[in-house]
This record gives sequence, C-alpha cells and structure tokens, in this order.
Amino acid sequence: MEAVAKLDDKADVAAPADDGELVRLAQGGDQRAFEALYHAHASRVTSLCWRLCGGNEQLARELVQDAFVRAWQKLDTFRGDARFSTWLHRLTVNVVLSDRRIRVRKLERERPLEELTVEPGVHSPMGLDRDLEQVIARLPERARTVLVLHDIEGYQHDEVAEMADMAVGTSKAQLHRARKLLREWLESK
Repeated sequence: MEAVAKLDDKADVAAPADDGELVRLAQGGDQRAFEALYHAHASRVTSLCWRLCGGNEQLARELVQDAFVRAWQKLDTFRGDARFSTWLHRLTVNVVLSDRRIRVRKLERERPLEELTVEPGVHSPMGLDRDLEQVIARLPERARTVLVLHDIEGYQHDEVAEMADMAVGTSKAQLHRARKLLREWLESK
C-alpha cells in the first residue's frame, strides 16, 4: 500500500454504494461533489494506472491526474447507463492507452520496446507479491497491457482488443506471450 499512499493521501476513502447524487451535482458544476467522487475512486484509479504503467510511480501519478481531469471534462457525457465507477475505469484505461500510444511512437524512434525495464525499488500498491509485480513490470508494454486488463481487471479479449486497438487474436497471442514470460522469469528465480 506504500505506493498508493504516496500517490494519494486520501486513497483509503471507500467508494459510496451509489454515486448518483454526487455525479448529478458535479455535472451541475459542483466542484466539491467532484472532489468527493475523486476521493471515493482515487485508490482504484491509482492502482489501475500503476499496473498499466509497469510500476512507474511518476507516470502513474501523472495519468491519475489526467484521468480525473478528463473525467471532469467529460462528466456531461456520463448518462448513467452503467455505474460511475465503471465509466471512470473505462475512461482511465483509455487515458493510459492513449498516453502509451504517444510514448510508444517516441520510444520507437529511440530504442526497441523490449528494452524497457522497471526501475529498482518497485512497490506493489495492492500488497501482492513484490517479485510478481516486478516481473509484470518487466513485460513488454503490449503484453503487460493485455495481461493486466484480461487477467487482473477481468476484461474479455474482445474488450481488450478494442481498448488497446489490436485484433482479438493479437490480444490472445500477447496474453500467451505474457504468461509464458512470467512463468519463465518466476521459475528462474
């Protein structure tokens, strides 16, 4: 929980069962209502960003901020068809993947994607085994994205493919690759 606490001092606030009234007030411009929504959901958004960023705290912190800024900007598009937490989760995934597309284009000009590694001192925000979290962080970005979205967040391959802008078969192949690499790295320890 150290990383989450560092990223958000109010991460322990529990999400209310029904955000409807807060959303309605925030849609009307009530900044305090949106602040309450932020405090209720910051922990989950932070954990999601942290995992999708491979444990890079600074990048995760920036993307959490970007996700909530985007949520404030797009709040009028929330129709209530799903729970606010579901809408915010999907919006956060889109923010992270959009940022990744931009960073990948830059990195492709500088160095191969497979050379990216996690920095020492990675701490798990969810109390999961540190070795496993470090190994997940070492995965190539596309493989890590599919693994986190499919195996950890519970999305189906068609949803992962749509969010990550890849074919369903590519999603399945990347998941197979990620699991194989995880197994190899963990067995070699």
